[in-house]
Amino acid sequence: MFTLSSSVEYTLEIKKSRFLGRVEPVASRAEALAVIDTLRAAHPDAAHVCWALLAGGNSGMSDDGEPSGTAGRPMLEVLRHHDLDGVLASVVRYYGGVKLGAGGLVRAYTDAVAGALVGAVKTERIAMTLLSLTLPYADENRVRHWAQQQGFEVVAASHAAAVTLTISLPQAAEAASLRALTDLTSGRLRHIGTPD
Repeated sequence: MFTLSSSVEYTLEIKKSRFLGRVEPVASRAEALAVIDTLRAAHPDAAHVCWALLAGGNSGMSDDGEPSGTAGRPMLEVLRHHDLDGVLASVVRYYGGVKLGAGGLVRAYTDAVAGALVGAVKTERIAMTLLSLTLPYADENRVRHWAQQQGFEVVAASHAAAVTLTISLPQAAEAASLRALTDLTSGRLRHIGTPD
């Protein structure tokens, strides 16, 4: 799976209609909808602001008044074809007065997204997880040093009767990391889990 490193725009003109295609990485459906609202506000004279979001279980699409299946679904298929996730595709259409027909619309929305993707830089999307570890104070510096060496981030720490560290790491590294940390602390990890 891949996402994009930044947003890319592409403009297409077909029979006097202008299609402003855009692809960009988004962290959530809420962020994607906020982007769409911003586009609507920035283009008040546009006939349509269609979009497609590939984001796991939060994926979605909208034809925004275009004939059903002529905008959102074709845009979503382009994203799927490129093995993307966490990506929003949007197309702002300024109507030029000439009807394109269903086939023409599908091609236009597909081409607007595909054109933007030509200039996009893909980055591998790594599924991350948070690991919450409770350990004695004596092990805190050792565990922090280990996390830094692995390139993992300590995102939270609390100090009470024991230290609780929350570490962000790739999901694929979770099992091996737990084994390494158990060895590193000689089994003194008293709680292993994910934060609430």
